[in-house]
Amino acid sequence: MNPSAALRLRAALRLLSIGCAFALAACSSQPPVPDWQMNAQGATQKTIEAYLSGNARVEKLEWDRARAEVARTGRPDLLARLELMRCAAQVASLVTEPCERFEALRADAAAPEQAYADYLAGRVQAGQVALLPPAQRAVATAGNATSLAGIADPLSRLVAAGVLLQTGKASPAVIATATETASAQGWRRPLMAWLLLQVQRAEAAGDAAAADALRRRVSVVEQSAGLPR
Repeated sequence: MNPSAALRLRAALRLLSIGCAFALAACSSQPPVPDWQMNAQGATQKTIEAYLSGNARVEKLEWDRARAEVARTGRPDLLARLELMRCAAQVASLVTEPCERFEALRADAAAPEQAYADYLAGRVQAGQVALLPPAQRAVATAGNATSLAGIADPLSRLVAAGVLLQTGKASPAVIATATETASAQGWRRPLMAWLLLQVQRAEAAGDAAAADALRRRVSVVEQSAGLPR
């Protein structure tokens, strides 16, 4: 990953973490940051990067490491935050299965984490919107392509698009935006998911030319290494 892409990914992780407990100290006068925080931060970043890139081996290795580091604290609320980061990346890639590991920790999770989990599942309530990360509030309220376009961070934009799809509010413009966002970042896993969705919709609409063009894009992604099919 080139330096600029790495910077964008780090920004995305900060937005998704809901006040992430793994941030490094901003001032040298503060107490030293515990090893577990630094280790968990690095492993989590690598996990999300590997997941979006379709590298299952690295994803599992780094995810196990991140969970082990957080578990050292004995704090289920921090582990719940970590689980939400992974679930958000899955929603961005159109994996709609329940966030079971978070749900197992829900009782110990803070209200913002519970609200974000409900948002990812497409069932956020009006009273929870103010607790969401800023990038997601407009989408939770307006739920349209315009609100999606206002999200500057690529990963947050994909997460929002995934939520819109789950709630039946994903217009063709939303799907196209999500596809091109994943394409611009070179994130193979979400790109494949959004392209295949476009293929299905083009076929359902009887647009053979569009479906063929999309299949050619799918073929290009499939030729890249590391993405499980």
